[in-house]
This record gives sequence, structure tokens and C-alpha cells, in this order.
Amino acid sequence: MVIPYEGQCYSALKRQCQHNGCLFEDPLFPASDQSLFYLNNNIGDITWKRPKEIHSDPHLFVHGISARDLHQGHLGNCWFIAACSSLASREPLWHKVIPDWRSQEWDKINPGSYAGIFHFRFWRFGDWVDVVIDDRLPSLNGQLVYCHSNDKNEFWCALLEKAYAKMHGCYEALDGGNTADALVDFTGGVSQSIDLTANGLKEDEDKRSELFEKVLKVHQRGGLISGSIRATSIEEMEAKLDCGLVKGHAYAVTDVRKVRLGHGLLAYLKSDKLTMIRLRNPWGQTEWTGAWSDSSEEWTKVSKSEREKIGVTVDDDGEFWMTFDDFVAHYTDLVICALINTAVLSIHKTWEESMLRGSWRCHDDPLFNRAGGCSNNKHSFLQNPQYVFDVKKPDDEVLICLQQKDRRARLKEGRGENLAIGFDIRRVEVNRLYRMHSIQQKEGGAVYCNSRSVFLQIILKEGRYVIIPTTFDPGLEGEFLLRLFTDMSSDCRELTLDEPPQTCWSGMFGYPSLVTQVHVVNAHGLPGQDLNGADPYVIIRCEGEKVRSQVYKNTCDPVFDIKGLFYRKKASQPIIIEVCIYNFNVVNDSLLGMVTLPAEPGAFQQVLNLKGRGGRPNSISLGTVTVAVVTSTEFTSI
Repeated sequence: MVIPYEGQCYSALKRQCQHNGCLFEDPLFPASDQSLFYLNNNIGDITWKRPKEIHSDPHLFVHGISARDLHQGHLGNCWFIAACSSLASREPLWHKVIPDWRSQEWDKINPGSYAGIFHFRFWRFGDWVDVVIDDRLPSLNGQLVYCHSNDKNEFWCALLEKAYAKMHGCYEALDGGNTADALVDFTGGVSQSIDLTANGLKEDEDKRSELFEKVLKVHQRGGLISGSIRATSIEEMEAKLDCGLVKGHAYAVTDVRKVRLGHGLLAYLKSDKLTMIRLRNPWGQTEWTGAWSDSSEEWTKVSKSEREKIGVTVDDDGEFWMTFDDFVAHYTDLVICALINTAVLSIHKTWEESMLRGSWRCHDDPLFNRAGGCSNNKHSFLQNPQYVFDVKKPDDEVLICLQQKDRRARLKEGRGENLAIGFDIRRVEVNRLYRMHSIQQKEGGAVYCNSRSVFLQIILKEGRYVIIPTTFDPGLEGEFLLRLFTDMSSDCRELTLDEPPQTCWSGMFGYPSLVTQVHVVNAHGLPGQDLNGADPYVIIRCEGEKVRSQVYKNTCDPVFDIKGLFYRKKASQPIIIEVCIYNFNVVNDSLLGMVTLPAEPGAFQQVLNLKGRGGRPNSISLGTVTVAVVTSTEFTSI
């Protein structure tokens, strides 16, 4: 589903203009300074011209679309131009961003059909949005002020930039930004920012090889990639280094390859391959001058056919090759935008996606406040929105992306700064249905950052978890989008209630008076089934409800680490813990031993001896189980 931006329908507006015999003039993004700047005009006397006024034979595309088409103009939006360069190399992606482009192209046979209107699509906060613009472009001395193409009569990049500027309020709102955001807007993918200076990556060959394989996989599966060299001061921004690279500048990654070394048949018999990456400077010039640069002697090690295959050129077009090791050595930041495959019919791995919208909102009552800040704020942290999900495999790879609603369009109001956002993942009771009120075991989380989105890739064990998205500081309001990808459906949903609701049936069947959390930590010294040990699991029973752990293979000392939460009506009825043995070839599993817990209000942790069926003592030791129990009359205490 595609949503018309600001309710403007492209087809209806185009028909109206054709019927009236006039060219479209966009009232929402007029040809005036308010569409250019949110502060002051710092360029000069700008005039708005339609492509026909700039060139007698305008086109959307001249000789197709290429990463080499684009040149950055009088705007610090190299991050956006780099993303456009990456987009241009992916035909299925740019077809989605520039829909039905043939019908938007100038028609020489029927020039009267042209209505001066275009539309482009961007993925915004979970939806594809269709943005309509007119074709009036800002120019200075007869030249386009902002993004422009090599060919004077090619206008796709200038028009795309205008649509993107409209969505953000004005052109100046694009001055300075994050390539990761534009990559997501072009794809609906998930962006991950990687710090190339962290974790000893520059020194560790194995880590570099692992990262290259990841980058190669993303590239081969249609993802978009960008790199940059961090500037540590204003003076360093766009400073050219001796090697030709530019600091504080976003480069598009246009190819990733393993390049075969050698010549002739011998090259194919050898296994020598060099890991290489191709990048493009949005300026359209100023290239890397080190090893494997355009005219370097290293290319003599590669056959002519191999050079032609990978498209090596010696033009000063801003595009160049370098080894991946050199890339890691010189660059500081890498952005990977992966396209997450959720298609049912696919030969590649598919993911189950959960996408939920939420917000941080302040309220005087702690039970209704949803702007509690990060875990440093112990008294308010759990007041944030909470989302529960299940991992249904013994181990599952989980991808989590938290995105805040873009605030660039509010720069004119002085409120365009992103919030510092992040999230925690807490492991909770496997049957939790209501909000968490006490801190539980942390399994991971995203580093807080004032970027538009934060991302985490993590392996989690089978169980139930709660994601708590937060701002770093409490009391800040904003909207967010939470995306969760798992191998199997996670049943992700928001926890909105603090305790079991009272209904018309509560008077008839009773309402709980106690809440009990049972944590079975581990068991020790269980009798073995064979030489490999046993295959135990544990069941917690309480008032007709039960919680069961997974089976632990070949061990007499399992670490169950499983929690159950029970809202109890009968304080005198005990809680029973059963340790069972899984029997593969038998219909029914066998009960190894059990313990009974009184679980009255209070808290304790004990190591208890397992007893036989019915709680009877056994002549042979059945082992022990370690249990922690918390019981309270206050439902919002656990």
C-alpha cells in the first residue's frame, strides 16, 4: 500500500493539469525561498526554472541510470547523494523509488501530454509514501544549484532530490545527515552502522574477513552500503587526505568482489582472489590514489578480461577500487542497509517480521507515564513502553531495529534534533502477560545514539523476552517504530495492562490475591539414564496452570534458568516443581522427582532435595533443585 504524501494524488493532479492545459505548480512546495531555506538565503539570487528552460531536450534518463550520473551541488548532502549512487546501481530498487518512470519521461511524440509533474516514493516510518512535485528547479546563472547530472539534459537526480527536500520541509534541511537514513528511505530495509575503529577490527585479519563476507552477502542480495571517514572537528570536515580520500564525507559502495589474480588459464586454476570494494565520491571527482587506484600498476596483476568484467575505468569520475583491507585501514564508519527477506516463497532464508508503532508520552501518574528514560533512571525505567516476544527455537538469531519519527521537517521550529534512543532486552517469565514492574535479567540492548534508528543483531535462547525502547533521558516525548525479525513467528505485542483485569466474572470465580514468581535456577546430581547422562526438563505447576522448560540433552546438572509467574486465588495451595526425564522411544516421559513450595508472601532461594512421586522420600538420591521464589500481595511489585 502506498500513501499519498499530504493527500496529493499524482494521477488526479496530472489529469487536472492536462485537462486545463497548464503545467503543475505545487502549492505545498512553492518556487520560493521558503522551500529552499529555514534560516536565510546564503547562496544568491536564485531563479526557478523548468527543465525545458534549462535544456531544449530534457529527459529523466540519458543512456540509462548510473551511479556516475550524480554530482553534489551547493548543499552539504553528500550523505543523500551517496545513497542515490547506491540506489542507481540497483534497478529493482530505483524502479520502486521512481515508479512508472517511462510514463513520467518527456514524450516527443505527444508533447502536449507533459504536465510538469513528477512523483517519487520513499519508505517512511513503516509505509511507502508517494511524494508529488512540480518540475521547477532552483538555478543560479543558468545552472542547477543542487544535485545535477553529468548530462546537462538529464534530470532524474535533481527531481528526486527535490521530492526528498519537500518531504523534509526544505532543501536546507538536507544539509548534513546520515546515509543510513536515506538508504532505509529508499529500500524499507534495516541499516546497521559499524564502527571500523572498534573491537580491534583494523588489526584482526579474521574479523576483517568475517566483515567482508557479511558486506559481500548484503551486496549480493541487493542491499545498499556506504562508507565514511570520521571528522573530529569542523576544520576536518571535507578535508582531503594525502591518499585522495576526504574526511567527513559519505561514499557510496557501488560494488564488492573477490577479484581473480593472474592471467590466462593459470589464473582460473589458481585460488588467489583479492577482496575488493568499489566506492564513489559524490563530488564526481577526487579519488583514492593508493594501491589499486584507477591507473596504478597493481592492475597489471589482473587479466584484461577480469578488468573488463568488473568495470575498471581510468576516468576521473569519483569512482575507484581499493582492497577491503585498505578500506578498513582508512575508513572509520561503514553503513550496511540489508533488505530483510520476508517473502514466503524464497530460496534464501526468510524472516518473520513484527512491526509495531509506539510513543514516549509523559504523565504525572507513574502507572501511565511512558517516558521513563534509560536504565540509569531506576525509578522510572520500567514506566517506558514494553513489548513482549517469544523465541521458539533452542537458539535463534534476532534482529531488532528501533526507529524514531524523523524530526528534520521540524527544523524550522527549532525542534529538528533527534532524541538519543536505545532499548534493552530483558528475559522474563515464559508465561508473562502483564507489564514488568521489577528489573529482570538483561540479555542485550542497543547503544544509545541520537541517530534516527538503532539496530541490534543477537542470538537468544528459547524463552520469553521484553523489549523496552527508551530515550536516554526521562521526560522526553516522541514516536517510534519497532521492527523485530525472527526465524519463527515471535508473537510480538505490547504489554499494556499492569495486572489481571477485574471483570464481571471476578465476583463469581474470584480474583487473585497473590502474585508469585518462581525461578527454577538449576538441578544438580540427577541420576543418569545412560553413560551420556540424562535428558531432563522441569515443569512448574500452580492452581491448574503449568510452565515447562525445554529438554536439556545429556546432562545430570541442567541449568534450567526458567521463570513462571502465577496470579493466585488460593494462598494455601502449594506450588509443585517436577523434574522429568524425556524418553525418546516411550509415549510418556518419566517423573524423576518433585518438590513442593508453600510460597507465602516473602522471598527466598533454597537448594531442595528432589522427592519421589507424591512428595515421598526416596531411598536413592534423586538430586537437588535450586529455586528462588518471590510472593507478594502487590501485583505491581513483580
